Amino acid sequence: MSTVTATIDIDAPITTVYNQWTQFESFPQFMSGVDEVRQVSDTLTHWEVSIAGVDREFDAEIVEQHADERIAWNSVGGEHHAGVVTFHRIDDARTRVALQLDWEPQGVVEKVGALLQVDDIQIDRDLHRFKELMEDNGFESGAWRGDVDRAPDATGR
Repeated sequence: MSTVTATIDIDAPITTVYNQWTQFESFPQFMSGVDEVRQVSDTLTHWEVSIAGVDREFDAEIVEQHADERIAWNSVGGEHHAGVVTFHRIDDARTRVALQLDWEPQGVVEKVGALLQVDDIQIDRDLHRFKELMEDNGFESGAWRGDVDRAPDATGR
């Protein structure tokens, strides 16, 4: 299992940053290796990615979402992929975005990349591109303010 965590501070209000992040189909604008994201339903997205010369497709289900706070997801079937992004208000005009991704590297190239922390570098670059997008535009291109409650775990919480 490989895990990447990254944070970035963005000079934009939390609601604006959160609203833009919910525009999953715009992810190819700032995420390298992401060719297309299709929003299938409020909680299901279909991804097409090309990483290190390997093309993949997978579905991801949003398992928890709370406006201006967090979005968590898991892959549906196939290879394991999960993550969470949280939004933290620094002040009225600045937001901290924290991202954690977990996945199972496949093949030699991905395993070596994970060992050399190439994934960490790429995620950091992607967040910087998101920051530039937000700060250059100064507004979000859309918003989804719905709420998805996390399913109770084995303890009933």
